[in-house]
Amino acid sequence: MSRIVCLVPSITELLCELGLGDQVVGRTGFCIHPRAIVRRIPKVGGTKSVNIEKVRALKPTHVIVNVDENEKPTADAIAEFVPHLVVTHPLAPLDNLALYRQMGEAFGVRDEAERLCSEFQGAYDRAAAQSYPQRTVLYLIWKKPWMTVARDTYISRTLALFGMHTAPAQAATRYPALDSLSGLEVDEVLLPTEPYPFRARDVAAIAALTERPVRLIDGEMTSWYGSRAIRGLAYLAEFVGGT
Repeated sequence: MSRIVCLVPSITELLCELGLGDQVVGRTGFCIHPRAIVRRIPKVGGTKSVNIEKVRALKPTHVIVNVDENEKPTADAIAEFVPHLVVTHPLAPLDNLALYRQMGEAFGVRDEAERLCSEFQGAYDRAAAQSYPQRTVLYLIWKKPWMTVARDTYISRTLALFGMHTAPAQAATRYPALDSLSGLEVDEVLLPTEPYPFRARDVAAIAALTERPVRLIDGEMTSWYGSRAIRGLAYLAEFVGGT
């Protein structure tokens, strides 16, 4: 039986959905779903502040990392002692199909993975068949400094499926910082609940800075790949009011 340490919150949830919860022996503090299972799993730090010695002490056979969420020096250090380092990097909604199959192949749960593939494909086809108003949005992920997402990210490509095209159209980095929120040529500003925990009190303040409509959006539904992405597609279709 595998001993899995997962350093990716959305994939921890995916592993549990695939029936592998009993094999997960370590997680980050941000791996919070499903609560009934993860609450018993030891924490090894945060996604970018992993305690290497805690990971080592758990004697994992597999450690799952993500290119965006985990630091490369951390992954390199873990690779020196773990038998299998599983690297993930979904960049668009349909990459979930490969992710499910990657986990299914790695841990011998291919049938469960194909079940999820079928569920996701159905949800994706329903979402893609609808018509959505096309608009440019600023999707903020941080403040002090203000940060957003470039169009080559999973978040941006997921939003684009629903007619929400992120600004800026071009960026030198995948998560660019903004000097100011004034003078933005966007139709709307979106404030996700993570990674920065924007709340209702932030809406009016940011609307005053941008002079644009501002809405809160569930960050898990836009940024979590894995099993939650299936629910995310339905959530986003309702969020934008597809027809």
